[in-house]
Amino acid sequence: MKFTVKKSILCAGFVLLSLNSFAQTITQDSTKVEALDEVLIKSLRVDAKSPITHSNVSKEELEKRNLGQDIPILLNYLPSVVTTSDAGAGVGYTGIRVRGVSSQSTNITINGIPYNDSESLGTFWVNLGDISSSVESLQLQRGVGTSTNGAGAFGASINVLTDAVSKDAKGEISNSFGSFNTRKHTVKYSTGLLNNNFEISGRLSQINSDGYIDRATSDLKSYFLQGAYVDENTLIKAVIFGGQEVTYQAWNGIDAITLENDRTFNPSGQYTDADGNTRFYDNEVDNYKQDHYQLHWNEKINNNWSANLGLNYTYGRGYFEQYKEDEDFSTYGFNEITIGGETINETDVIRRRWLDNDFYVLNANVNYKDETLNLSSGLFYSSYHGDHFGEVIWAQYASNSEIRDRYYEGDGDKYDFSIFTKATYQLNDKLSLFGDLQFRSVNYDTSGISSGLVLFEIDKTYNFFNPKAGVSYNLNANNNFYFSYARANREASRSDFESNPDIKPEQLNDFELGWRYKSPKLIFNANAYYMLYNEQLVLTGAIDDVGAFIRNNSGKSSRLGLELEAVVKLSDKFSMQPNITLSSNKNDETIVSRDGAFVNLGKTNISFSPEVVTANAIIFKPLEHFELSFLSKYVGEQFMGNTDSNISKLDSYFVNDFNVTYEIKTNKIFKSILLSGLVNNIFGEKYVSNGYYFTFDDTWSNPGAVTTIEGAGYYPQATTNFLVGATLKF
Repeated sequence: MKFTVKKSILCAGFVLLSLNSFAQTITQDSTKVEALDEVLIKSLRVDAKSPITHSNVSKEELEKRNLGQDIPILLNYLPSVVTTSDAGAGVGYTGIRVRGVSSQSTNITINGIPYNDSESLGTFWVNLGDISSSVESLQLQRGVGTSTNGAGAFGASINVLTDAVSKDAKGEISNSFGSFNTRKHTVKYSTGLLNNNFEISGRLSQINSDGYIDRATSDLKSYFLQGAYVDENTLIKAVIFGGQEVTYQAWNGIDAITLENDRTFNPSGQYTDADGNTRFYDNEVDNYKQDHYQLHWNEKINNNWSANLGLNYTYGRGYFEQYKEDEDFSTYGFNEITIGGETINETDVIRRRWLDNDFYVLNANVNYKDETLNLSSGLFYSSYHGDHFGEVIWAQYASNSEIRDRYYEGDGDKYDFSIFTKATYQLNDKLSLFGDLQFRSVNYDTSGISSGLVLFEIDKTYNFFNPKAGVSYNLNANNNFYFSYARANREASRSDFESNPDIKPEQLNDFELGWRYKSPKLIFNANAYYMLYNEQLVLTGAIDDVGAFIRNNSGKSSRLGLELEAVVKLSDKFSMQPNITLSSNKNDETIVSRDGAFVNLGKTNISFSPEVVTANAIIFKPLEHFELSFLSKYVGEQFMGNTDSNISKLDSYFVNDFNVTYEIKTNKIFKSILLSGLVNNIFGEKYVSNGYYFTFDDTWSNPGAVTTIEGAGYYPQATTNFLVGATLKF
């Protein structure tokens, strides 16, 4: 079936459901809108007394620093979080790790729909530039979390909810500017409730930045459109959002010498012209479009029962473009040619490597709640198809080729089905029990030729059983204690299979023990966790030819940690929000090949897992609408590989930001004017938050001997930089 036909069918379904909703005209009170939105939130999230370790972030909290940087950067000060940016300034490709867990094992959902790419398992926020301007709230769950986070919940989960229905008409115009020619322009609107039932809202955004790293430019365009119907028992949302990103590649990193002497240097696009001059190709870019079509139906059946239905179609397509020197004709299927008696079998080329994919989701659940029991049961199904192919769009010597000849083609199909039942039972005023059972079946198969120009045929089916249980105890109004156990399984990614066709899925047994204290002056959370892995897919430290990190099974491994966080109200004007994570992250046994022989290194540190991560915010509010924040972040040293090699070590770093917001209330043209300012890295720390580590065997320098050579690359982050913005609300 053609993709256009599929899209037509889906759009027709949207129209029919919309017509059905328009046929209903029931007057209702605006508070019922909020109640239904709250029902939807509770169906997807855990609450404050749940035995699941989590952090909530509101729209208002995001707004303070929403000046163009990606969501991972905005979450940088949450417990156990480490973030990074390829371009160095938080715009473009960014990454987030929670408890040292890579993005491929961090589950992301938007309105309960998975955002992780089905094949790579990663999340690319760059495809949804300025999505933070359309976020109502989000929840970060550390550890396995609950089944409503999505089928692939594993080491951490981020649940994003987009804009709620607004009862009042409103609009926003937001502009921000800053270092590296960074600028963001956003327009938002909402009709409010029309005839007490209908709302239409939307957003258009553009973000541009030159990046801290040379030529690491970003051109991000995005949109968000929502049509909603609400009455006292029904909430229907049709949501369409997406964007296009064009970013200059900055994934190659730099070596230690370059880091010391020219830390903004970008080797991407570098080539030598016919005169021997070093030049840089001006279109060495990643160019990708992604559109999401979601339909959500939340029905309150009575005071006890409610149901939710979610449908999704995501269409992604795009490529990255590269200038390649002295490429063999055989790589691209070219025939040798003779010019002036000379045989030519090498050429410079410009190539594009494409991904064209379709992703369908059905997500449904039913919920029951009374004074003692909160029960949810549901199912999830997704279907994914991805086309992978490479094109030659120019060649110095074209031989027998035609423009856009494909030099490789392959595809990948993935089908994911899961069912779950979870319940919280209140035994008495103090004690409640939590249980969650999930069965998940995954099939992944590929065919054709990979980008590495080898036959790539995988056909794997996995059946996973993921049980979870917990207990929560309210000692009194101020103190809550909890314990939980969860088991999770996660399949390997496409690139994992390309590196190792026999790679195994990873398994996690997660134990969490926590204490929550709340009083008018102090909120304090303490959580101890023990994450016991079997065949954890850890980052080896190496990257592939597109900058993606290579993973491999590590056998037995574990993460043992303590997380402490607090909100301290020092006075009516001063408050502090400190957090600290202390952890030990170990591979039980690491065997490597070194100098031609296998060596058992015993216990080693897991890659990209610092033992200390701390953050703090000192907040001063001299006036009701005027806030000053001093933000600090410390990340301890970490290894980029699993061998504890000093060459693979990333130094610790300590950075500080300063944030100021001032809202001017007015009764004239605008309801309010919000002025924001952000100075990142105010003390100019030269730090590196990410990098890679590699080894290779030298068998040629000393014939008959094998010498293992180690190397590392680094992604430096920006020194002092700033962003300022103004948001006009009317």
